[in-house]
Amino acid sequence: MAEATTTTPAAAAKSSARKKQRRSVPAGQLHIQATFNNTIVSFTDKKGNVIAASSAGACGFRGSKKGTAYASQVAAEKAAEIASTQYGLKNVDVFVKGVGLGRDAAIRAVGAFGITVDSIKDVTGVPHGGVRPKGQRRA
Repeated sequence: MAEATTTTPAAAAKSSARKKQRRSVPAGQLHIQATFNNTIVSFTDKKGNVIAASSAGACGFRGSKKGTAYASQVAAEKAAEIASTQYGLKNVDVFVKGVGLGRDAAIRAVGAFGITVDSIKDVTGVPHGGVRPKGQRRA
């Protein structure tokens, strides 16, 4: 008869108790998506893998307050704290998308937090061709 292999409870507890090692990311990217309704701030490594993220809604702002500059500042500070303390992030390239009020406030908050901003690039989408015109389609 074949013997079934089982893991003992002590071995299972030992493997789960082992702490996950945090990697060091000295330089990365900051992606800011600023809409009229919310601002999402994400810190990534150079490849684009997210290491820390926050939004105005996640910071406790509700309704129209999520779209304010102050809400984006708080969200940027929260994400910057995680990125700098846990991952050692020092330099970022900033990519801003959207037309909301939180664009500049988030960048200023990150700069005031002690993370150096190397470059700022606007990656807001530009419509080309547009939507189908209203009416004019009767045959």
